Amino acid sequence: MTDAAAEQPPRTEALPTQAPPAVDVTRLIHEAASKSGLLWVRVPGGASHPVWHAWHDDGDERGPGPAAYVVSGPGEQHLPWLPDEVELILRSKDTGGRLLTLQATTRRLEPGTDAWDAAVEVLRPERLNATGDVAARWRDDNTIHVITPHGRPLEAPGRYDDGSGAAPVRPAAPATARWRPWHWRGRAGARRNTTP
Repeated sequence: MTDAAAEQPPRTEALPTQAPPAVDVTRLIHEAASKSGLLWVRVPGGASHPVWHAWHDDGDERGPGPAAYVVSGPGEQHLPWLPDEVELILRSKDTGGRLLTLQATTRRLEPGTDAWDAAVEVLRPERLNATGDVAARWRDDNTIHVITPHGRPLEAPGRYDDGSGAAPVRPAAPATARWRPWHWRGRAGARRNTTP
């Protein structure tokens, strides 16, 4: 071995690096949004709000897709007024955990328009325990938004924010209107399997 060869560091072969598996985001969005009836809408600078929705894709003749229809107002879910841009947080149907975070545009639908009628046709079958004429109630008292995701996901499998996403519990009014009444000899459920 020559002196020049001894002075050179040993050569190492570069190992091929494995790229993270590619994720079909379009398919993942469809799976997360259509299989779960719940998503979160995060208002910029505000809180995240869980909402039920009706999802439809490009193949749905009832309207442009992919998008989520959301109805809010009296007798429905509470949702603040939505700005033009929000974030959608989609959950995993299996674990219930955060799966995707997407940027989205919102648009309020005006009652009586073709787009509003199409939204009602998509929302009505998804509205559980509905009573009466929901279309008339939605027209008079509620707001329907169409929320359309766009761009690359802000969070996706293999690329999540380090934060937990936990938020402090917001104070709420008490649920019990008054003290429970006193019962002579206790409540019936407490006396089960006893003789009088």
